[in-house]
Amino acid sequence: MKQLPPDTVRLLSSSQVITSLVNVVKELMENSLDAEASSIDVKLENYGLDRIEVRDNGLGIKADDTPVMAVTHFTSKICSNEDLERLETYGFRGEALGSVCSVAEVSVITKTEEDDVSTQYTLNFSGEIVSQKPSHLGQGTTVSVLKLFKNIPVRRQYYSSTKKCKEELKKIQDLLVAYAIIKPGLRLTLIHNRVVVWQKATVADHRSALLATLGAGAVANLLPCHHHQEQPEILLEGFFPKPGADYSSTSSSSADKTFIFVNNRPVHQKDIMKLLRQHYSAQYPDTPTRNRYPTAMLKITVPPSSVDVNLTPDKTQVLLHDKVEAVLTALDALLVSLYGYRHNGDPPAEKQLGRETSPSPPTARRADASRPDGEQSGERVGRTSNGSSSSSVAEDWIVDQFPAGLETDVSVCDDEMARSCTRAAGMGSAERLGGDAAASGDNSSKISAEDWSRGTALTDPVSGEPLQPVQIHQPSKDVRSDCDEIKSRSGSDKKVFNAITEKRAALTAYDLISNRAMRVPLSPAALFEKEARVEVLREKPTASLQDISDTVHERWKNLRVEERRKYEEKARRHLEHHDQRTKSASAEGPGETSASTPRGHAQGQKRKAPLSNQQLLDELFSAQPQKKTRNPAPKPSRLLPCSVAALRLRLRRLSSQSAGVPRGPRLVNRLASRSAWVILCGQRLMLLNPFRVEEALLFKRLLENNILPAVSLQNPIQLTDGSLGGAGYTEALCNMEKRSPELDGGALFSDPRLVANGFKIKLTPGLTSAERHLEVTAMADCVPFLGVEDLREILTAVLHRKARTVQECRPLKVTNYLQGEAVRLARQLPTNPSREDVEETLLRMDQQLAESNQTCIHGRPFLQHLSDVPSTDQEAKALLRPLEL
Repeated sequence: MKQLPPDTVRLLSSSQVITSLVNVVKELMENSLDAEASSIDVKLENYGLDRIEVRDNGLGIKADDTPVMAVTHFTSKICSNEDLERLETYGFRGEALGSVCSVAEVSVITKTEEDDVSTQYTLNFSGEIVSQKPSHLGQGTTVSVLKLFKNIPVRRQYYSSTKKCKEELKKIQDLLVAYAIIKPGLRLTLIHNRVVVWQKATVADHRSALLATLGAGAVANLLPCHHHQEQPEILLEGFFPKPGADYSSTSSSSADKTFIFVNNRPVHQKDIMKLLRQHYSAQYPDTPTRNRYPTAMLKITVPPSSVDVNLTPDKTQVLLHDKVEAVLTALDALLVSLYGYRHNGDPPAEKQLGRETSPSPPTARRADASRPDGEQSGERVGRTSNGSSSSSVAEDWIVDQFPAGLETDVSVCDDEMARSCTRAAGMGSAERLGGDAAASGDNSSKISAEDWSRGTALTDPVSGEPLQPVQIHQPSKDVRSDCDEIKSRSGSDKKVFNAITEKRAALTAYDLISNRAMRVPLSPAALFEKEARVEVLREKPTASLQDISDTVHERWKNLRVEERRKYEEKARRHLEHHDQRTKSASAEGPGETSASTPRGHAQGQKRKAPLSNQQLLDELFSAQPQKKTRNPAPKPSRLLPCSVAALRLRLRRLSSQSAGVPRGPRLVNRLASRSAWVILCGQRLMLLNPFRVEEALLFKRLLENNILPAVSLQNPIQLTDGSLGGAGYTEALCNMEKRSPELDGGALFSDPRLVANGFKIKLTPGLTSAERHLEVTAMADCVPFLGVEDLREILTAVLHRKARTVQECRPLKVTNYLQGEAVRLARQLPTNPSREDVEETLLRMDQQLAESNQTCIHGRPFLQHLSDVPSTDQEAKALLRPLEL
């Protein structure tokens, strides 16, 4: 037996922790939550296979911890196994980031509150830092995972199909939804290929989080529940479907809307899920809810010492040491109090009613027409309560509306439709057609595929013939004409009523101008409902509209006689007031004779608006321009003494007093509106932009000192005389400074002109110049399209311009990249620098920048000339003459 190499051990253990794309997102999100982040952005490219980026605004990683932040089993969450009994964080093993490094390329950008700028770290496969550079991001941590599973081809091949990738994206979204519900104050965003897939803003509580994630339709059917148990200490809270609610809106075919949390950790507990489904499906014995999952949110809080989270690598399953039975018992008591106790052996109430009642024969239905109204309505209500559909009420209404000659035909048609629908309902309702014997006989027979395809599988137990499709009987043309006559006769008796004009003439725009609408007076019950709704909402803020209506209706039924008389008296007064306003409005309305005018004459003759309305319109439209032409009130003003000559005299005296002091730039004051400073350079007043100076200083420092990090190439680039531009360039490269030779005889170039520009070149010597071997083994990837042409540009500067410093050998691409870095760093500076900071900037400008280089990166000057300070009074007066005109 042989011991496995450390790299193989690391890869095997990491592939158990990081098994999928959702595992990477989960581990990085939990690190962000442990860092007290309130905003997390998850960005994916190619479903996460090319890039996964998780950015937060948490506390960041301290500079002392960054060397070991991705080393396996280094963590800041716990110190020993005793800390597991007081665990309050999501992570604790110190394996997440190190495992990701073993199967992908990882870079981390972090900044704490104490840091001035953020730093980007590039990690290798063992979690060690290989390079670092400043970054422009703010406080928090950003982890970028590139080329996931690059060294596990079988697992990467698993995600070659688009279906698997979409399923993984759905799992990532479900994971974010779970954390969004348990963390209402967390802002989350999921972006895939630069498109926002899902996002959730910060909310106040769990109900608002459910509204933001599941929608108002699903949350409207959920009830908040709470259960607290002291011994043992268990706290249950959450939202469960309302009893009796429609199962299609409170459940789904998958468990993605059933959220279970143990100590704020989303978990998968089979026993708890099974208990939830049993109590939920017990409400619907006749519906297929056995394979559905309720839409619910359950939050279980127990002491941390009784929970073992270290059960599976992904920490989605937990072990409750001695609280499993206690938690299930408490949950069962909560669900029983919500849904009630239901025994599986008890037959449902609807089935019992179905056995006791039978459909009324056709003769009984025809006899309904001759009964009093009270008996008919009572019979209809009885049918509806027996479990039949509401179509029976509609059928009886149709029977009552048809004349006596059509009653028999419609009843026969109704009975045929009822029998056909009962036959199509299945063999379970066969006792309604032919009794228990026929039902048992039909149930015992087996249906073959051949009979089903021929349409002879289901037969009528009475006639023995195959069931036929439902036929809709229509009345004949004569009957329809009689019905139309009845409808037209009844329609002609109706009076046309207009709620605004109260006349039978056509409604015109003049009627809308000269009339106003009035509300119909409310009935006593409506007045009571208006007041009672407010009281019910105050008592039960979470009640639904149906619950409010039922409560108000019940209170109106139980209202005392004295209280009801008050509302009746109030409704009577409203009715009298409405009648008075109606009479007065009709008396003052224009054109009483227009109501009796024929409609055709009214349309042919153009009606005019009343004179009073016309005058009002003229006043409104004529007064508006007059208001606009009114002169505004004069604004208060005050003259302030100002003397430019005195200012120039004081500046001249200041200049003469400091004649012995060196004439360097000196600050005068700051212009807040322009973020610029007025400085005095000798006898000239200048305007200084300190940000342009800082930009130029940063760029100069980067040109001189910045070293681009080189990334190893999988396939080294061979260098020849042809690729470098000639033998002279090759000789110039070989004459540069090198390190000491390695064991194989090769030597790496250590010349700063090459290393600072991101090139790592290896020379393998030979007996002759033709046998020596040059290759580029590493190159900077932060500069786009950096290649051999840029190396040739460095050699050109060395060979022809005799460049000896790094600043003189920068290629054009590297120079442009450093310009962008200088601009980003300058933008992070404070917008309002202090006087001391600007004085230091001026000092560094004099020391580091030559007088010929007084412009920023974009070619804009640092100083703008304002004016020259006069040295004599005559010069000052000469400058003031144009101002006196």
